[in-house]
Amino acid sequence: MIARRQWQSSAEVVLCSGFPTQLFLSSVVTLAGLSPLTDTGGLSLRFVAVVSAADTVLLGVLIGWFLHLRHESPRRVLLGDRPVSREMAVGLLLAPAVVVFMSGGIWWLRQVLPGLQTVPENPFELMAGSPLGAMVLLLVAVGAGGVREEVQRGFLLHRFREDLGGPVNGLVITSVVFGLGHVVQGWDAVLVTGALGAFWGTLYYTRGGILAALVSHALANGAQVGFAYLKGLEVLGS
Repeated sequence: MIARRQWQSSAEVVLCSGFPTQLFLSSVVTLAGLSPLTDTGGLSLRFVAVVSAADTVLLGVLIGWFLHLRHESPRRVLLGDRPVSREMAVGLLLAPAVVVFMSGGIWWLRQVLPGLQTVPENPFELMAGSPLGAMVLLLVAVGAGGVREEVQRGFLLHRFREDLGGPVNGLVITSVVFGLGHVVQGWDAVLVTGALGAFWGTLYYTRGGILAALVSHALANGAQVGFAYLKGLEVLGS
């Protein structure tokens, strides 16, 4: 019985890791006629937005269904028992530190290990060059980045804690996978986002829910989009 439960949890973790669903949806969207690249060879914001939105919905349905199959409460697993307002306040207070770590970590790595900058410029920053592009990217960064990724992380860490070797295994594996999911932004981004994944995962385990991580993640992503837009304005004005 235990072995069967572990195999089931392993399958759920793989399905909800983000890779199978995004590969599937990317293929569907491509077959529907929407190219992942622009005419200049960059990532298509429309493609990214459609796939991200669809993946957010699909993962939400899968996670809800898997919790339902075991008669687990999504509120208890994902939100925990602490007051919502307090957890959101913690996330708000943590957001500036996360922004500093994001930007400062990338800058420091590029000074110490410049070879980790494997892309000349973050492809997502290029999408924020116009007000409309920045607005769409903001929705993607907050909805798919902040909300979906923390719901996803909370579910995966819950499964690791219950069935797959405990919290440490969960933190290590999910953080490595989370970092690798950002390889298109460069290996420096992989290391920084992997470290942030470990931080947000630790928040989930210590606070018993995803809200503090979700709020700090969403606000930090939003700030990054804002910085990218302002950077684009400076380039145009120079």
